[in-house]
Amino acid sequence: MTQAEATSRTGKRVLLAKPRGYCAGVDRAVQTVEEALKLYGAPVYVRKQIVHNKHVVQTLEARGAIFVEENEEVPEGATVIFSAHGVAPEVYEQARERSLKAIDATCPLVTKVHQEAKRFAAEDYDILLIGHEGHEEVIGTAGEAPAHIQLIDGPEDADRVTVRDPEKVVWLSQTTLSVDETMETVARLKKRLPLLQSPPSDDICYATSNRQHVVKQIAPECDVMIVVGSPNSSNSVRLVEVAVDAGSRAGHLVDFAHEIEDAWLEGARTVGLTSGASVPDELVQEVLAHLAARGFADVEEITTANERLTFSLPQELKRDMRAAAAARG
Repeated sequence: MTQAEATSRTGKRVLLAKPRGYCAGVDRAVQTVEEALKLYGAPVYVRKQIVHNKHVVQTLEARGAIFVEENEEVPEGATVIFSAHGVAPEVYEQARERSLKAIDATCPLVTKVHQEAKRFAAEDYDILLIGHEGHEEVIGTAGEAPAHIQLIDGPEDADRVTVRDPEKVVWLSQTTLSVDETMETVARLKKRLPLLQSPPSDDICYATSNRQHVVKQIAPECDVMIVVGSPNSSNSVRLVEVAVDAGSRAGHLVDFAHEIEDAWLEGARTVGLTSGASVPDELVQEVLAHLAARGFADVEEITTANERLTFSLPQELKRDMRAAAAARG
């Protein structure tokens, strides 16, 4: 039976979102660990999850990466990689104190927010950081200027904010938030603080925005939206919320295809499928195979943007790779 015949018989289809999956910052971070393992040999220590994806972490562990929570768990003099989400300045100082060889895999778009925080703090601004309390990226950014930064965790927090000078206040944001909710929060803030300044350029990263945009496009046609991603991945969780808000009748987050419950698909004719920015596409392909086995054989890829951005590896790692290549002759 051809795919067309299967589709006509079942009437079931999958709308596959593009862009989806790995962004440039995640690709760079994962490559950093892979190249470090090749160059230095196992073990290589990684502070926190390099990216928020269970499969990626498990795969790198199998190759010899050891994930730790803090620098104190890394043997003195060893190599430690800082995750894509960024760290506060004190983490670098801790690494120096333990003579650790630190490689910074922070996404350059997160680094941009750090630089903005430092600049506005130096100019004595109050900084309203829109983000989720406890998220690693928020902790790292707030650590750049703790005396100047207030966390705004959602629109409701906007009503409780106080600042020293309403003419010297700026908002920044975590890079992986819901675009719509962030702008709702900003609107609420501006009602109280009409002179609130915006960041020089958009803090929510291009990949987060692009993945949310295509989900908004397909959600109204979907009986259920399946987002491949881990529960601690902020951008993946946001995709489920965006899908339901945009009209999908239901939305579910899964790490792996086997987590999909058949009950979710009962009565469904159109399933939307996407993945968070830290998800390798092989996991999406496994979900497609799982859905095809249940009659969803027709797959239509909906593209709203083509992403070509890439980031080079961290300078510390590139320098050692060049030195190793030169030594080999």
